[in-house]
Parts: sequence; C-alpha cells; structure tokens
Amino acid sequence: MGTEPTETPGQAHRQAAGLREERVARAFVSLADTLVDEFDLSEFLHLLVDHCVDLLEVDAAGVLLTDQRGGIRMAAASSEKAELLELFAADTDGGPCVECVRSGQAVSSTDLAAESGRWSRYAAAAELCGFRAVHALPMRLRQNVIGALSLLNAEPDGVRVVSSQLGQALADVATIGILQQRSVGHAEVLTEQLQTALNTRVVIEQAKGMLAARSGKLSPEDAFTALRGYARENRLRLSDLAREVIEGAADADAILAHPAG
Repeated sequence: MGTEPTETPGQAHRQAAGLREERVARAFVSLADTLVDEFDLSEFLHLLVDHCVDLLEVDAAGVLLTDQRGGIRMAAASSEKAELLELFAADTDGGPCVECVRSGQAVSSTDLAAESGRWSRYAAAAELCGFRAVHALPMRLRQNVIGALSLLNAEPDGVRVVSSQLGQALADVATIGILQQRSVGHAEVLTEQLQTALNTRVVIEQAKGMLAARSGKLSPEDAFTALRGYARENRLRLSDLAREVIEGAADADAILAHPAG
C-alpha cells in the first residue's frame, strides 16, 4: 500500500506565510478603498482596529481622533476593555496615546507598571482593563496629525518591530484614505467628517446598549458584533442602522438573531 504524502515543516511555513501575506494585502486594499459613495468613517475605523488585531499579534487596538476644538476623543476600539481605556485616556488627556497625538511621534511602553511616574493614572487604568503594554502610532500625513492608533497587549512584552512597522503602514494608509476621501472639500469638510465620526460613536454606544438590554444575555460588545454583522450583510451604513435602533425603526430581533451575535 502506498503512503499518503506528508507536508514538511517548510511547506507548512510557506503556506502560512502565503496566507498571512494574502490577509495583509486584503487589509491594505480595504483601507485604501475610501472613494466610494457609501463610505462610513465609523465603520472604516473599526475595520482598521480589527485588521490590527488580526495581523499584528496584539490583544487589542483603538483609535483616538482630534476634534474641532483641538481636543482628543475615542473613535474606535476592538474590544470593550480597549474602549474603556481609550475613553479614559481621552477624558483625562493623558497617557502614551494622547502624547502620540500631541507630538506626532510613536510612543510606547513595554511595561506600563514601570511608568507610574510618567503616566500614573493611565497606567492604573490600563492595569484595571488588563493591559500591560502599549504602542501608540501617529495617524499623520506630513505635519497633519488627525489621531493615533493604539496597539495594546495583556503581557509586558511590547510590540514586535515588524508588527510596529506594519501597524504604522496601516495607520498611514488609513490616514491617507481619510484625507483623500474629503480632499475636494479641503480642511473644513474633513474636520466636519471627523467630528461626525466622533458623534456617531455616541449613537452606536446607545444602540448596542439598547440591543444588549433587549437580549437580556448579550454583552454590549457582543451586541455591537451583531449590529455590525447585520449592517454588513444587508449593506447598511453602521451609523444609520444604529440610529434606527435608537428610534425603534429597526428590527432589533433580526439584528440580535444574526449569527455574529
């Protein structure tokens, strides 16, 4: 009897590398495709943080954006705990992510417990949220800084150099896409678009809270996954669907029954 051919370690490694390269390519294509009529900045930023978790070997990711008054606000996060930490950083105007926005330079800490003298409040909040390392990357095009991308780890081992480089590339492509998407209207329209994204986050927070309460068993994070999955499957803008949930015009039961939930 013949024996079945076995896959060598080298073949397995090349196959895995090929699959990862394909995922990286798809990520860049999706982030570069912003010149579409149905462009939704909130969904776009959530796509960015999802790609970071998928490709960069980090536990969570978040985005802070500048608002019309020069303040900093949380715009997207890959998990509930990351969202809480990003909200805290924005509300207290402190921590490596905020410092990254202000300076336009990458800021990192491989062990936040050792940074109590530099970012005491942020370090304490990060510990409560289960994160011990952070790498903040600027969302910047030349001198125009519109925000920061935060890569978070539960262990104090930082972010690998290759992951940091890829993360910065993702942040750069996302920034260019955002700026390009509204370049015709110049800075005023871009600022309005960014402000809309920040305001939309509040609507989405309310919608996922309402869905979680209606289900009686889903967490807000799981309710958001269902909301987002339903929007994608039915080609709806996430922000529009969230408003319909709040207004009672959406089929909440259908959303909650979505497989993503």
